[in-house]
Amino acid sequence: MAPFIALEGITKRYGALVANAAIDLEIEAGEIHALLGENGAGKSTLMKVLYGLIAPDVGTIRIEGKPVALSSPKAARAHGIGMVFQHFSLFEDFTALENIAIPLEGEVAGADLRRRVTEKAAHFGLAIELDRPVHTLSAGERQRIEILRALMQAPRLLILDEPTSVLTPQEAEALFVTLELLSAEGMAILFISHKLEEVRRLCSRATILRAGRVVGEADPRNLSAAELARLMMGEGVADLAREDREIGQEAALAVTRLNTTPDTVHGVTLRDIDLVVRKGEIVAVAGIAGNGQSELYAAISGEGGKVQAGAICLLGEDVTRKDINARRRLGAAFVPEARLGQATLPQAVLSDNVILSWHATEQIGAPFLDRSRLADAARGIVERFDVRVPEADPAAMQLSGGNLQKFIVGREILRGPQLLVIDQPSWGVDARAAANIRQNLLALAKDGAGVLVITQDLDEALELADTIVVMNEGRSSAPLAARDASRERIGLLMSGQEQDA
Repeated sequence: MAPFIALEGITKRYGALVANAAIDLEIEAGEIHALLGENGAGKSTLMKVLYGLIAPDVGTIRIEGKPVALSSPKAARAHGIGMVFQHFSLFEDFTALENIAIPLEGEVAGADLRRRVTEKAAHFGLAIELDRPVHTLSAGERQRIEILRALMQAPRLLILDEPTSVLTPQEAEALFVTLELLSAEGMAILFISHKLEEVRRLCSRATILRAGRVVGEADPRNLSAAELARLMMGEGVADLAREDREIGQEAALAVTRLNTTPDTVHGVTLRDIDLVVRKGEIVAVAGIAGNGQSELYAAISGEGGKVQAGAICLLGEDVTRKDINARRRLGAAFVPEARLGQATLPQAVLSDNVILSWHATEQIGAPFLDRSRLADAARGIVERFDVRVPEADPAAMQLSGGNLQKFIVGREILRGPQLLVIDQPSWGVDARAAANIRQNLLALAKDGAGVLVITQDLDEALELADTIVVMNEGRSSAPLAARDASRERIGLLMSGQEQDA
């Protein structure tokens, strides 16, 4: 019998760049199939083709052996293809039920839909309070809405893009149980993740992309995570080199009883935040998205939030009322979560993007910019931090997510900060780029700087940090020594099920 979905010779070009080159991919009914590849391997392009967001230049898509034209997401859904994206697309002020009703033609959020949604949610273990506004729900609950919304459209293939990136370990395990139940009832699932242990836990087959081409297929259950990484990248990912380092007594950052009100309607209020990062120490702030991490970053960087009480001190100086440039001049550096639009100007070349943070502290020319100095700086970042670029000085938007993140981190480290605050350092970044970034953070701490890492990736927090603090509903836990912190306890703190000792 023909597979449920077959992609044959899918090719997509963007000018001289070949994003997908003659890709073949088959997915059977009832199969949980992983699509693996590092940043820039072509996964996103292929998923956009399969979900009708873009048309291939060459190639055929078959469903049960018959060629189909997927000219739009609506056409893809009509052929039984559903997708849950990495970034949720929900209306914050609408209820869960209203969000589920939106894409369903002819449906309203009434009693009949409520009954059918309730039945499906109970059957697949997707508990959700249908009348609560989305802005009051956790990341795990929001993901259940996205999955229920897709399931109400009766898909036969469900595409999941980085589905556990904002979940606690307990929520991730609950999701896996749901996916296994869907698979047992005949649904095909295409699972995209950089978390290779999850792929090994869940998937029976994996297709590996590299540089836009299929380079292999494997049963991930029979391979180690290191072997899968080697297939993805053509080489292994080195373990982090952890050298002994001295953690000083002097605080690079001290946040004391900090209370803020948010800048946005659905922002999180920070309550009595206490946080210390000593020189030479890496502190990780863990938590599910939407529990105040963004507001904490904005308060520490000076970019947002209204401080109602408490203090922020950098290297012993109170900066609570000072702007980001004053904080930079004291020796701080900041890497925000949003790479494009906040950390960089997408259409500006890399040398121009150096200006964004260097203007406050570095000699880049006055009153006129020293273009030669900027070009040298950009070239130095690219070389030292292994940034893969398509040309000598490309626009930021031309880089893959991982390479752009390496450039941004390198730009800040080359300034020699005494404190680095970095928000989601490896969000959507492949294993090799993540290892590069983490190794550079360790090296910075080795040189005596304090490093504050805000991350939703629990593995990252445990791998990097000396100390872990957990955020939940705008409050911070007591600090935990990373060597003594279990995944289970941190997961419970993240979900608010365990109180501080």
